[in-house]
Amino acid sequence: MTTSIDHITVSGAPGVEELVTRAEGLRELLSKNSAQGEQDRRVVQESIQALKEAGLFKLLQPKRFGGYQTSIRTLVDVSAAVGEADGGTAWVVSLLNSGAWLASCFPEQAQGDVWGANPDALVSGVFSPKVESKKVDGGFRVSGEWFYNSGSWHADWAVLSLPITDDAGEIVDLGMALVPRTDVDLKETWFVAGMRASGSNCLVAEDIFVPAHRIMSVPPAIEGDFPTEHVEETLYRSPLGPFFAVGMVGPQLGLGRAALKLVREKAATKGISNTIYTRQADSVAFQLQLAQATMMLDTAHFHAHRVTDDLDTAAASGEKLDFSARARIRADIGWAIEHVVKAIDTLLYAHGSGAFAEVNPLQRIWRDSEVASRHAGILPMVCYEIYGKALVGSEERITPMI
Repeated sequence: MTTSIDHITVSGAPGVEELVTRAEGLRELLSKNSAQGEQDRRVVQESIQALKEAGLFKLLQPKRFGGYQTSIRTLVDVSAAVGEADGGTAWVVSLLNSGAWLASCFPEQAQGDVWGANPDALVSGVFSPKVESKKVDGGFRVSGEWFYNSGSWHADWAVLSLPITDDAGEIVDLGMALVPRTDVDLKETWFVAGMRASGSNCLVAEDIFVPAHRIMSVPPAIEGDFPTEHVEETLYRSPLGPFFAVGMVGPQLGLGRAALKLVREKAATKGISNTIYTRQADSVAFQLQLAQATMMLDTAHFHAHRVTDDLDTAAASGEKLDFSARARIRADIGWAIEHVVKAIDTLLYAHGSGAFAEVNPLQRIWRDSEVASRHAGILPMVCYEIYGKALVGSEERITPMI
């Protein structure tokens, strides 16, 4: 379900097909470690190291710092390939690559802080309203808590939201700050039903200093305007809202494909209790459910790929996506998420109650997908409302992340 868009990839970097192949090559290892990652509530370090060695955290990092500077399509397809092995690992891969993209939108000096001494540095990101800031000479003093910081155990830096205040202490803007992980504490709060390996804990800051060059204004970023001086790097032109949401699609696509594969493989040998069928594959009801689930997954891929290709093409050409285009992209993302969730649910009905045995990977796939799909940035009905308002010409914005 992947196609190459190497014409958008920076020359000299591996293309999407090569990077997907690398991810597929790690499937056995990532699958082996998936249960341990869930138990530990973080991705196993062996898996993190293998992903680093395969270059799968460098998808959106600038080539100037040793990254691949590929495309948003690559992010989705690679994280989907990882998601076929483990949802929590795929979530961490996607969100840490998204953090690298965000860091690449900051000024050169800030990027140098992150990668100058450590080209392998990983960056997480999280927005939270529970933050206070005070303007001081050269920057801001910041205190607060940020939930839920995916990949918190593995990141070296974090992009964190903060209110930008004036000399009188009044809030005049919303910002994002690049903060070394050593400046903030980690509070373990991630005790959940699914996506446990994502390690989406809380970061805590107590009166830390953030220099001005490591702070970016959010409103221009929503329109795709960033303070990076490297305007020739077209990858870093996409509007913040759609990019923020599309980064969460890939893991879901991979989970859906993994569920489909498992159910199809078992169909030739698994019967249907209390029926004449000794093979699910012979049942018309099963065949219909399998067809429905496959079509729903195809639909999800079509919409996800329309989003990535629209974002990549617009960024490469310098086109500014207007509100209506961004709203439709949000709807595409919601549609993709909704259909993956429905497909997995259909597949579990088709497979039967054995799907919920602890030894069956399907139950973890189901839990990971259900939890991930509730992320505020990709809630389908919110995405549809955003698009519906655009379709009727309403100027009301229910979220700034469009």
